[in-house]
Amino acid sequence: MKAWPFEEARKVAARLEKSGKGSALFETGYGPSGLPHIGTFGEVARTSWVRRAFTLLTGLPSRLIAFSDDMDGLRKVPDNVPNKEMLAQHLGRPVTAIPDPFGTHESFGHHNNARLRAFLDAFGFDYEFASSSAYYRSGVFDDALIRMAERHEEVRGVILPTLGPDRRATYSPFLPIHPKTGVVMQVPMEEVRPAEDLLIWRDPATGERHATRITGGHCKAQWKADWALRWYALGVDYEMSGKDLIDSVRLSSAICRVLRAEPPEAFTYEHFLDEQGQKISKSKGNGLTIDEWLRYAPAESLSQFMYNQPQRAKRLYFDQIPRAVDEYIQHRARLRMAADPANPAWHIHGGAVPNDPEPPVSFTMLLNLASVVNADDPEILWGFLARYAPGATPASQPLLAKLVEHAVHYYRDFVAPTKRFRTPTDAEREALHALMAALRDRAADLDAMPAEERARAIQDLVYDAGRREPFLQPNKDGSTGVSRAWFNALYQVLLGQEEGPRFGGFVALYGIAGTIGLIEAALAREETPAA
Repeated sequence: MKAWPFEEARKVAARLEKSGKGSALFETGYGPSGLPHIGTFGEVARTSWVRRAFTLLTGLPSRLIAFSDDMDGLRKVPDNVPNKEMLAQHLGRPVTAIPDPFGTHESFGHHNNARLRAFLDAFGFDYEFASSSAYYRSGVFDDALIRMAERHEEVRGVILPTLGPDRRATYSPFLPIHPKTGVVMQVPMEEVRPAEDLLIWRDPATGERHATRITGGHCKAQWKADWALRWYALGVDYEMSGKDLIDSVRLSSAICRVLRAEPPEAFTYEHFLDEQGQKISKSKGNGLTIDEWLRYAPAESLSQFMYNQPQRAKRLYFDQIPRAVDEYIQHRARLRMAADPANPAWHIHGGAVPNDPEPPVSFTMLLNLASVVNADDPEILWGFLARYAPGATPASQPLLAKLVEHAVHYYRDFVAPTKRFRTPTDAEREALHALMAALRDRAADLDAMPAEERARAIQDLVYDAGRREPFLQPNKDGSTGVSRAWFNALYQVLLGQEEGPRFGGFVALYGIAGTIGLIEAALAREETPAA
């Protein structure tokens, strides 16, 4: 089992064997001032796959904590919330101490935590929710905070070399909560008294000196120290994070060791890129949202996309969706034949085999059919599908039913606005005439064949029609094959798009008569006269 979740799981297993622990703790973390997004899904899905692999390898129990950093102070007012003026009055306070601008929960933090939990629940993730505010205030972190106070200078020594001169002079891993304003204060500590459970600091605005308890939620730790504090206090064994947090992982790990604990096993995943190769940013809005993906494809296809090579940067844009869907369908079909843990679908389906039937056509094929028949209604596609795969209905083929709905959405939003048919060249006309004649001659016996056999036989006719100049291409074995240019011509001239499915399969689905009609329409197209 060389799949990457098993490689990661072996690290956790070795860690537990060394420590003597009888169970593993996996963690994922979230900033609560924003809403869940496609990266949130990816991190929890990937961690869950490693956790499941760990269970299969060891048989040991494990837990996954979804940790919300909701003790953090609100740095700026988000763009996508109501009552912004009200929120602006609470900048700097923990998000769980700020009124909910939506008016549905006891605080802004509670509102966003509820959104996070609903998001994770919608995908069926197995996790335990953890709130930073609740953990600080209930005393879960008290012992770790005192330990950090006892090693205050050692923790500072980890961070200070990474700071500029001004920040270095004032840095402390502790952020006291102002007793009057409730703001999370970033101020230097005049004294740290772990034996008395006290931080001594001065308000820079008023000069007033304060003595704040270290424990009980009266202070919190700075970001990198906070991460280390959490690992130490909870005994986290595994956590993954994005490439942008490599330095934070290194520093937090060093602080964890200062606290006399071993940091968790880490896994760094790459970021997603947009179509131009730029890093996707929520603020720029230059990437796919999870709602957009789920409009055009089932959730399992998003899991497939997340599973593939997580340590390589991948472009995340609309053209990736059909490829991810068909890749998922292929792996799912293989899973039905053999429950192989190296198969991505094994991880996507939690080790189980789906009990609904496999779709008789690929998603790419559905998209091409939708394009040709201008399918703005699922019923149009079902008419062709029922003829191609007798007995196929939305009730008998639930996955296919989802794909049909998604194909209609994809066609409406992306295919219809970009369809461009070109006029065939003289050489292409000759080959299209040959293909049309072959289809007419063989129509009766082709229609009598089972769907898969029919698709193969039509594909042979497609190759035969293209075996002429300028489409001839030598094969490695010395035989003569057909170049890609012939198939590009079929897609561009007949379908109005740059690429498409295996053409024999498309003709089998669309029908012999319909395909002949497409060819006739293309041949009737006059070449645009020169200006």
